[in-house]
Amino acid sequence: MATIRGLKRALNDNGRYRYKSPEIAVDHLVIGGGIVGLAIAQRLCQLFPSNTTYLLERHKRFGEEISSRNSEVIHSGKCSIKTFYWKCRSLTSHAIYHSGLYYPPDSLKTRLCLRGRDLMYQRCKTHSISYRQTGKLVVAKKHQIPYIEALHSKWQHLQRPTQSLDGDEDTPALQTRLLTGEEAQEIEPDLSKDIFGALWVPITGIVDSHSFMQSLEKDIIESEGGQVSYFTKVVRVDPYQRSKRPANIPDLESRETGWVIQAVTGDTDEGDAILARTVINASGLSSTLILNSLLPQDKRIPMYYAKGSYAKYGGPGVSNIKHLIYPCPETGPNAHAFQSLGTHLTLDLEGRIRFGPDIQWISAPDTLSSDPEEDSDFWTKHMVPDESRLAEMHKAVTSYLPGVTLEGLQPDYCGMRPKLVPPTGGFQDFVFRVDHPISGGLVGDEFSPMISLLGIESPGLTSSLAIAELVVDEMIGQGKSVVG
Repeated sequence: MATIRGLKRALNDNGRYRYKSPEIAVDHLVIGGGIVGLAIAQRLCQLFPSNTTYLLERHKRFGEEISSRNSEVIHSGKCSIKTFYWKCRSLTSHAIYHSGLYYPPDSLKTRLCLRGRDLMYQRCKTHSISYRQTGKLVVAKKHQIPYIEALHSKWQHLQRPTQSLDGDEDTPALQTRLLTGEEAQEIEPDLSKDIFGALWVPITGIVDSHSFMQSLEKDIIESEGGQVSYFTKVVRVDPYQRSKRPANIPDLESRETGWVIQAVTGDTDEGDAILARTVINASGLSSTLILNSLLPQDKRIPMYYAKGSYAKYGGPGVSNIKHLIYPCPETGPNAHAFQSLGTHLTLDLEGRIRFGPDIQWISAPDTLSSDPEEDSDFWTKHMVPDESRLAEMHKAVTSYLPGVTLEGLQPDYCGMRPKLVPPTGGFQDFVFRVDHPISGGLVGDEFSPMISLLGIESPGLTSSLAIAELVVDEMIGQGKSVVG
């Protein structure tokens, strides 16, 4: 495989936007209006109703990037800045609830996927959001049986999340069942006769992700202190300390630290400056761009880009399929399930079939322009679906559904996954990085973190409400209680 280049650009590294004194102040500012940013802003409004919470999204509506371009599965799982990490050692409207099946048991991806799955199902029920618990088959050929057996064994010994909504501590965190090839083919008769066994995961499902995000947006807008601003991009971030109150900011005598966020709305050239006591960088594919603007050049974090293409299908070989079907991911010295779960079959709420995503690593430009935002958005040029991936996708799909025809596949849409490691990097957990505007992190009773969410790809949608709990309840809430 050719070497894949990451991108280390930083927001405003061309110096286009000069520092501006803040004109207004807010308690919490969330950058990014995907499902994770919406969930965090909604949780902030819920937990701190008397505080002001602003969400800034650069597109004209929510969920325009990662959140609306995925499998939509509910998985059954030089500034003076002090930094630490919270991490573990080591255009469609239907989403899939993931189970958390594939990740290391002690990882944040597993913990947050399991908790997020339960919270997502609960919210769908209480807010009348369409969903269906379809279940999932992970199908295996003879040489892959040890893989699904290991997955099954792992989940029989994993404890449920401490905040589990189920309450039955004796029940495995993820209920799975091993099936023979014959049993799998009874459930889905179109499966290949080469399928020797399968792992049944009943908790996996699909959800109307647009309605889900819309419900979060509604909560924010209808709250006392919440506000959502679309078509508004962040162009500069600065740590802030002051000794006296700036003009036009009343009743803020105790707030001595924070972050100055410059943001431009629409096509205007001049940005507005906002003093934010707490900043949550949930900007997905732009997360490192924003964070890197606070870091020296030799400490900047690269972003790697993995494109996933999806194909819709209308043809033979998939009669009456009712469940999601996943092949065993490729594993070995040059491939690992942590990078891609394989080209799988998904359904939407109307029963339409789609295959994907595959994985195609995209190198960052070898020649950079003078515009960091333009370079950071280079990936958008790769988002037009075409037929170039269909033959390879067909080959992958027919390994478990041999009746699927190439002629029945049509390009549907593409997504882009933000990766913190290159193709050979192995497992990379979610990262929650905290920076403070001053050395030591606190001044008096001030707690003014900037929390950057990095590498939030799959199972980010399923984990979104649990991520919000972690960020708001644990990281921000506990920080406030320590200094308050």
